[in-house]
Amino acid sequence: MEFETTFGTERPVIGMVHLPPLPGAPRADDDGDRAMKGAVERAVDDAAALDRGGVDGLMIENFGDVPFYPDDVPKHTVAAMTRAATAVTEATDLPVGINVLRTDADAAVSVAAAVGAEFVRVNVHTGARVTDQGVVEGRAHRTLRLRDRLGVDVGVFADTDVKHSAPLAAENHAAASFADTVDRGLADAVIASGRGTGEPLDEAALRSIVDEREEHGLDTPILVGSGVRPETVADHLRLADGVIVGTALKRGGETTAPVDGDRVTELVARADDAR
Repeated sequence: MEFETTFGTERPVIGMVHLPPLPGAPRADDDGDRAMKGAVERAVDDAAALDRGGVDGLMIENFGDVPFYPDDVPKHTVAAMTRAATAVTEATDLPVGINVLRTDADAAVSVAAAVGAEFVRVNVHTGARVTDQGVVEGRAHRTLRLRDRLGVDVGVFADTDVKHSAPLAAENHAAASFADTVDRGLADAVIASGRGTGEPLDEAALRSIVDEREEHGLDTPILVGSGVRPETVADHLRLADGVIVGTALKRGGETTAPVDGDRVTELVARADDAR
């Protein structure tokens, strides 16, 4: 994929569409039909609010499906995400990404291919991480081959030092893993995040990843994937090539709340000042 062409800007703001619990998840409504309809309505409403606020892209994620499967979600989850993503792509012309938690890249690429989405997020693309789902191993070899078999131009946005996890090695190898994720995992973009959802990324950590990219002579885009707020978005965009924002755009700053249009407008305006 062509990063700038896809988003229409060099440094996009991507807004999160956090799906509520889908049918079959522990916190879902006992009435499966009601749960599905509610998820679709919420996804479309949030996507519309993000679109009106001026974001450059959307990322759809099954955030409400805790506890997450480590790497292979059931078929009903794939079907539900496809239905929600279809509704979103029909309601907006913004580029759309798919993230199937915890890190089911096969499902994400499959949903993206079915609905015409432009990119996917893969939390563990290369290497291995210790998570609350256990040890999760990257499957870049499968993800890229599946994309080729399906014949779709879907960008793979892969995390480095992914949130809610720790490396198997005693030492943090966030910067070093950037080169492997791009050179050996063939990621189209790399996402750098804080320790958890909504937690900010340390500027020094971001700078080390940018420095690693330059040291290896790479030009792969780097996006900040957590903790971006109106007061920090300009600083992030001075170093990174884009941001993915969820919590800061929700009512009251609550991750599971609906999108707040005024918050979106404010953050995008500050981003525009910086680019």
